[in-house]
Amino acid sequence: MDTLTSPLPLSPVPPKKRVLIVGAGGFAGSWIVDEALRRGLEVWAGIRRTTSKKWLGQEGINFLYLDFENPSTMPDVLSTALPPGEKWDWIVYNLGATKCLRFSDFSRINYEYLRSFTAALHASGMVPEKMLYMSSLSVMGPGDEKGYAPFDERGIPRPDTRYGTSKLKAETWLATAGIPCVIFRPTGIYGPRDHDYFLMIESIAKGFDFSVGYRKQMLTFLYAGDLARAVFDALLKAPAGETYCLAENRAYTQKEFRKIVCRGLGKRFALPVVMPLWAVKAVSAVAEKIGVMRLKPSTLNRDKYHIMRQRNWNVDTSKARRDFGFEPQTSLEEGIGEAIDWYRAEGWLK
Repeated sequence: MDTLTSPLPLSPVPPKKRVLIVGAGGFAGSWIVDEALRRGLEVWAGIRRTTSKKWLGQEGINFLYLDFENPSTMPDVLSTALPPGEKWDWIVYNLGATKCLRFSDFSRINYEYLRSFTAALHASGMVPEKMLYMSSLSVMGPGDEKGYAPFDERGIPRPDTRYGTSKLKAETWLATAGIPCVIFRPTGIYGPRDHDYFLMIESIAKGFDFSVGYRKQMLTFLYAGDLARAVFDALLKAPAGETYCLAENRAYTQKEFRKIVCRGLGKRFALPVVMPLWAVKAVSAVAEKIGVMRLKPSTLNRDKYHIMRQRNWNVDTSKARRDFGFEPQTSLEEGIGEAIDWYRAEGWLK
């Protein structure tokens, strides 16, 4: 005999999260935007009027224009962007400078801009449910360069670059800013759209792999897509007030990196060229001065020299795995292959 059964009650549909991504126009920021759209979030890109939208052409992106040089305007911009009484559930603060004409610009852009933004959030009543701040592994400074013990969150930061120092100042500010925040300290980020690692790949494509110093160096990497996934996994699951070091779950020597790039390029060999530290230091100082004269920051500078001479970039990611299930999905070999394909499609690599 047929029996009538009442339908199972429908699970409540969670409200669509609204996220503001500050610094969305750059390499990593555009990947974070892509991931937010993929997850079906309401996406807002916080950029400056002068920021290129080259990587922000997807449908569904709302734009918020922020003038960090005139911080007094920001509370009004924030408070009027949304209907009265509404705000962003999450904010990803990805704005920052990795190279500058003047060292004082690191503090101005990486620290003072953040202070202005957090003050504007309070003034406008737009403090989010949670914010994620993109810092850098460079805040840690030199690590164990004898036993190559990995960096983790328990280590005491000792930055030896202006860039790392400015990021640490920003982290310190957030500890007292009254905003629930998660901090990421990723290692080097690479993938399609990135220019810094492209220069290394381009050099290997031409047959030369330049490295610095004669002592063993352990390198770590993180694919941009894995970083973007980690951002939203952490916003969902990680407790506010926590800091996480992020990288692929293994390290590579320069020789291993060179072989991986050669395979991706379809090359059999690239000549390794090892430059002594003293020579790189001198070249970095000259390149920096030339950049100042041309009013264009140089990729090679005295700050970058300190990063290149560091021997140990090993990272322990166990805390991130425990707290929000961090697990990079893209190996260096796969990620380099995807980056090379993109560089060729875009005409960056011939």
